[in-house]
Amino acid sequence: MSVDATVGQTVRRHRQNGDVSLRELAARIGVSPATMSAVENGRTAVSVPRLHDIAAALGVDVRELIGTPEPARSTRPASAPTERAAEAGDWREFSPLPIDPILTAAIRAFVSTGYHGATLRSIAELADMSIPGVYHHYASKQDLLVRILDITMTDLNWRVERARDEGEDPLSRVALIVEALALYHACRTDLAFIGASEMRSLEPDNYRRIADSRNHVQELLDEQIAAAVDAGGLEVTHARDAGKAITTMCTGLVTWFRTDGTSPPEQIAREYAGFAKRMLGAD
Repeated sequence: MSVDATVGQTVRRHRQNGDVSLRELAARIGVSPATMSAVENGRTAVSVPRLHDIAAALGVDVRELIGTPEPARSTRPASAPTERAAEAGDWREFSPLPIDPILTAAIRAFVSTGYHGATLRSIAELADMSIPGVYHHYASKQDLLVRILDITMTDLNWRVERARDEGEDPLSRVALIVEALALYHACRTDLAFIGASEMRSLEPDNYRRIADSRNHVQELLDEQIAAAVDAGGLEVTHARDAGKAITTMCTGLVTWFRTDGTSPPEQIAREYAGFAKRMLGAD
């Protein structure tokens, strides 16, 4: 179980023991119920300042939130190892992810031939392993896809959360979220491509869980756009439609961006943040 999942379960236990609703706790610390739910379910990294805010809102010592949770059923595939989110990392830096040789081979295969075109035999050959060797670590091709998308969404969610937290007002937070989203799709192109093209290949239960994590990014953006509209200074009639258009603009980077092109990822990400602000009618 990841560190964030452990903390999230402990937060939920203290909240329930104090007879505090999730919506009420979210209001106390100034976030949306969706964000609070993501914290409790371990879908987003919990920053140290936020952890202190939660502790204060629940009237407990912050050290009590970093303990052992009550037993809970994991939503991860049983054969998939867990990873620790980069709790103190810079969201603009992209260090290697904890991806083993089999997953590396699966990523290459899914990008090259698509999920349905890839076979366990082709993945085993790319990993320089036998098919039984692959089965020793992963139960199925679906298991590999789920693991890849879990890693992708964990990595994306903490970056978007951390970028948002750097903003001083709603509009700056919108720009930072868009910058993080665009930068991710320009830097983690293979993972982002699989995330954009292979959700349809997930089995129903896996689809619902991963789609929930993916929707969380949209919710974070929509939340800040709505706050920016409330603050004034934007000329946008349909804010939620604009939010979806902005997200689609960022995810579409995987169809054309090349790391060996003339524009570096950082420049593209900043430009996309500016595009988003202008789409919203910001001065």
